Amino acid sequence: MSKIILHAQDLDGFLKPDDKKSIEIADRLYDASLAACRKISDSTDSDSRRKAEEDLVKSASDIGHYLETIIEKENSIHVYSFETPQEQHGEASRLIAKLRNPSTEHEEFLYYIQRAYELLFSHVFADAALPSKRSIITATPVTNPCQNYAVHRIPDVDKVIGDSVLCVMLRGALLPSMIISKEMQEYSAKNEVPPFALFKIKRDESKKEKNMDYVLDLDRSFFNVDDLQGRNWIFADPMNATGGSLVTIVKHLESIGVHAKSVKFINVISALKGSLRIVRAIPNCQVYTLWMDPILNEAAYILPGLGDAGDRLNGMDLPGNPRNMIQLIADYGANINNLYRAQVKKIEETVLGC
Repeated sequence: MSKIILHAQDLDGFLKPDDKKSIEIADRLYDASLAACRKISDSTDSDSRRKAEEDLVKSASDIGHYLETIIEKENSIHVYSFETPQEQHGEASRLIAKLRNPSTEHEEFLYYIQRAYELLFSHVFADAALPSKRSIITATPVTNPCQNYAVHRIPDVDKVIGDSVLCVMLRGALLPSMIISKEMQEYSAKNEVPPFALFKIKRDESKKEKNMDYVLDLDRSFFNVDDLQGRNWIFADPMNATGGSLVTIVKHLESIGVHAKSVKFINVISALKGSLRIVRAIPNCQVYTLWMDPILNEAAYILPGLGDAGDRLNGMDLPGNPRNMIQLIADYGANINNLYRAQVKKIEETVLGC
């Protein structure tokens, strides 16, 4: 089998000394949050729990302010709550809270992922297109006294999204990529579905964050180098923990002579370390995230995080029997597939090569 492997040590080689110092400080700051978490879990009365919760709130505020001071120096990392007006932060915060909640079950989790990526699309693409707008004229169901039409002005995104390819890191990134693709189709005057490139990549979960391997399986990936060459590559993955999967794919493509005009990585939650690794390793990459979390644990999961987003979106793979594309799309259900019918068709064409 044809596989490409990137090691965690190679990723850390991209970090600057100041990056490592920033990551260490974030780790220390999160110690206070962990201490408060333990007190909340161990509290035996309402007073001690309330005090622990106050400590956690203060710690979260301290971390947020620290992360903002780091990110404001980085032109290639964009955090929704650091760049948008204060009035918009509540919606993003509530979405993240629902996604983090263990009691948010599969269908509800899908719903909030859709909302998150619609919000991200508006920030990354629609806002970037302004003040340029175009008019759309829509026939309404009202025909008395004659057929009625409505006029709406929307951001003219075609210049922003032109020459784009949706690059899917299977499997957790499949639905987010479909959502971004549909938003591009709906906003564009051309009403076209951009090409898809599908990359089968996974982490070696038997290893720790410090010695993690990232394995790109070329035999189970589907992409056309002509579609990718000189185009804008858009990756939409719910979680950016270590940055290893994205760097593995981009570095492999560059090694075979395929280069992007630009790279955008769009996440619901991103860790500081993963964001810094990516923008150091891929100079033409812009990272966009709805929310930034401070650290990773030893298993390379984001803290406080939301667990395994891929499992919560698609269900778990069985040992030795990873689910294929047909299973993944089928598991979204008829309602989702009907909503993203054009995207499903484009993905089928990519996989089948017709």
